[in-house]
Amino acid sequence: MADRVTVIGWDGSPLTAAARSALGAATLVAGAAHHLALPEVPERAERIRLGSVSLAARRITGHRGTAVVLADGDPGFFGVVRTLRAPEYGLEVEVVPAVSSVAQAFARAGMPWDDAQVVVAHRRTLRRAVNVCRAHTKVAVLTSPGAGPAELGLLIEGVHRTFVICEELGTDREQVTVVTSDKAADHTWRDPNVVIVIGGTVTGAVSENGGWLAGGDAREATPAPRGWALPAAEYDGPFGEGETELLRAAQLARLGPRTGDLVWDIGCGSGAFTAEAARFGAAVIAVDRDADACARTLAAARNFGVQAQIVHGTAPHVLEDLPEPDVVRVGGGGAPVVSAVADRRPARIVSHAATRDEAELIGRDLTEHGYDVECALLQSVELDTRVWTEKERTVGFLLSGRLPDRHP
Repeated sequence: MADRVTVIGWDGSPLTAAARSALGAATLVAGAAHHLALPEVPERAERIRLGSVSLAARRITGHRGTAVVLADGDPGFFGVVRTLRAPEYGLEVEVVPAVSSVAQAFARAGMPWDDAQVVVAHRRTLRRAVNVCRAHTKVAVLTSPGAGPAELGLLIEGVHRTFVICEELGTDREQVTVVTSDKAADHTWRDPNVVIVIGGTVTGAVSENGGWLAGGDAREATPAPRGWALPAAEYDGPFGEGETELLRAAQLARLGPRTGDLVWDIGCGSGAFTAEAARFGAAVIAVDRDADACARTLAAARNFGVQAQIVHGTAPHVLEDLPEPDVVRVGGGGAPVVSAVADRRPARIVSHAATRDEAELIGRDLTEHGYDVECALLQSVELDTRVWTEKERTVGFLLSGRLPDRHP
């Protein structure tokens, strides 16, 4: 095992005294080509071109001597330190940090970033990174080959965003470009790069002191009411039969929308489900054939300070061009819409029915598509607590389908 492992962050500025000292004593140096070309790297040291960090960690584990790993930016922020500290390698790591590429990117843009989301985009996480960009007004994306600005721009189609693309930060080839998201695919971008994604509706006044939570909105909009499945009084317009508080709470519980998800809300009605799914951090596309329902949903999203894409059209035809969903609520359209949604293979689907026959039809269709189906009869009785008499009674069937071969 290496006697000592020092991880040095490099941001293009001259190395610190501590970094130069560690490099001077190194018998093995791992890094990218531009790191290994630094004049401070000893000629006698063994050099490892850093591709797979795991492979490099194994080499370091078997090395007898002093090892140095060079990495861009802050190596403890989505960097190599996590892998090197994994228990299977047993390495004791010292870190000499540098300014992270995210901090550099926002500095070049002249913007604060304590209210920004930060995501990493690889080929396997690109779609989830895009969903975060749909759901939030300020996101920094650490890209990778095949999951860069062009791919982000193509997948975020349908919402307008501004991209601040920072290429090769800290080098002589550094370049900062501002384009709209629909133009990002028209260029070839150099790696490595960081993309700052900005846009969406902003509500509330800007606080002079910023926020109190990193990644939170620094605006002091009126706080959302506590709780979920809020009553109709919190929204503009009456609820439809599939929007009652009890049913909506059960739908949210079955779907479990979360950051990185894309939710379809088909038959969005008052916008209550859309707003509440977005409050969980998910990206939401709300669909309705009624223009007034689309307007109410947009107003609900703005009122709660969340992002939502509103699509005016009739399901199932309008669904054909929408990006792939993770979970779906079918609030209108019945079995034909549920069937069309199931063809797209989301992880979970919820719907409702007013009669047992309709519930059986939807349930059989979900089963034929390979979903594990649950059905519950929900009854809600609202009481007037002044005299403890019944005010209103609602009854309906809740159907939920879970696709076993998708991530839970």
